[in-house]
Amino acid sequence: MPTVNRIEDLKAWQKARLLSSAIHRVTRDKVFQEDYDLKRQIRRSGGSVMDNIAEGFGRGNRGEFIQFLGIARGSLTEVKSQLYRSLDNEYIAQIMFDDLYAQTDEVNRIVDSLLTYLNNSDNKGRRYSKGADEDIV
Repeated sequence: MPTVNRIEDLKAWQKARLLSSAIHRVTRDKVFQEDYDLKRQIRRSGGSVMDNIAEGFGRGNRGEFIQFLGIARGSLTEVKSQLYRSLDNEYIAQIMFDDLYAQTDEVNRIVDSLLTYLNNSDNKGRRYSKGADEDIV
């Protein structure tokens, strides 16, 4: 796996950002205006995915990165549940549900791959390196 020096270079974060953006676009629709709680919660969950990936990466050590990736996975599952609520309440059409659900699955696969890599890596992260920055990815 290539070395990643910036969060913007991390594919998991890039895809989570796209998912968050897509959720925000969809929830701008007037049907979500009446269900402010769901709108707010799905936006927060979608943003939480990219934020937790970023925070874990920024901590500079493998153990905390793994912990925050686990939290991001939990937020992804929460987004899926909220997508079902949006579909069931007829706020989104099946095709939009399918697209957002597929994006959520894609981010989940990438996060799972990153977790597998980190769990099998001997690199502890830049917090523990001597001299040059040693990235965890």
